[in-house]
Amino acid sequence: MKKSLLSGVKPTGRPHIGNYFGAMKQCIDLQNSGEYECYLMVVDYHALNFIQNKEEMRQLTIDLAIDYLAIGLDLKKSVLFKQSDVSAHTELAWIFDTIVTMPYLMRAHAYKDAEAKNKEINVGTFNYPVLMAADILLYDTDVVPVGQDQKQHVEYARDIAEKFNFIFKESVFKLPEPMILNHVAIVPGTDGRKMSKSYGNTIPLFASQEEITKAVMSIVTDSGTGIPMNVFNIHKLFKSEAELKPIYEANTGKYKVLKDSLIEDIDAFIKPLRERREELAKNSDQVAKILEDGAKRADEKAAAKLIQAKKAVGVL
Repeated sequence: MKKSLLSGVKPTGRPHIGNYFGAMKQCIDLQNSGEYECYLMVVDYHALNFIQNKEEMRQLTIDLAIDYLAIGLDLKKSVLFKQSDVSAHTELAWIFDTIVTMPYLMRAHAYKDAEAKNKEINVGTFNYPVLMAADILLYDTDVVPVGQDQKQHVEYARDIAEKFNFIFKESVFKLPEPMILNHVAIVPGTDGRKMSKSYGNTIPLFASQEEITKAVMSIVTDSGTGIPMNVFNIHKLFKSEAELKPIYEANTGKYKVLKDSLIEDIDAFIKPLRERREELAKNSDQVAKILEDGAKRADEKAAAKLIQAKKAVGVL
C-alpha cells in the first residue's frame, strides 16, 4: 500500500531555478518513485497573509498549477488542488483552535520573526501553524517533504494530532513524519548568495533565452582565480562536475566563454519546459478544470477524516 505524501505550495509568483532544484524537482521525483499517493495543494488561504488582491490571487493560483504541470506533474499519480476548494481545511482548523494554546503558537518561527521585526501581526500569521496542521492531518499523511527550516511545521501537526487523540480518547489522526531533503543543495544566485527573489539574483525557471543571457552575464565573477566559482556552482546544476572540469580548465580566465557555455546549457534545459508551459497557458480554463477535478478527489478523503473528527468531539 502506498504511503500518503502531502506538499503545500504558496502561489507567490514566478519560480526560479532555485525553487526548482530546491523543492519542485523533488516533488516530481517522489511522485515518479511509485511509493507515494501524492497530494500537491496550492495553499491560497495561507497566501492571503501576503496577497490581498483578488485578480492577483486568481492569476498566481493558475500560474502555479501551470508551473507544476509544465515540469511533469502527473495527474494519474498526483492530486493537484486548491486549499480553498476543500472546506474541511478551515473547519478542522477551528476544531484544533479550541485545543491549541496561545503560548504554544507564540513559539512558531513565523510569529517570532514577525514579532522581532516589530510588525503588526494578523491573526492569520499567528494561527498559521493550526491551519497547516489541518492541511497535513486531513489526508492521513505519512510524510511531508520539507527543508530543515520547515521541520517545525510538521512538528506542530504531530503535537496537535497527539493532543487531539489524547483529549478525545480516539486515534483519529496519524502522526506525520517530516521528509528532510538533506541532499538538496542551496542554489546560488547570480551574486553568490542564496538564490532569492528578495535579493534580485534569480534566473527564472521558464526564462526566455534573452532573460537567461541577461541573468548569466550579470553573474559576479572573481578575477583572481581564473575559474569563476559563481558561474561554476550554477553550472553544476545542469552538468556533472566530471563534464565541467575539462571545459573550465581549458578556458581558465575566459569568463565570457564559460558564461556562454552556461547560457547554452541552461537554455537547453529550460526550453522544453518553457514550451510546454506556453502551451498550457493558452488554455487556462483547462487548468482550472484540473484544479476542480483535483479538489473533488481531495475532498472525498478530507471529508471522511473530518467526519471522524466531528464524531470524536461530539458535534456529529
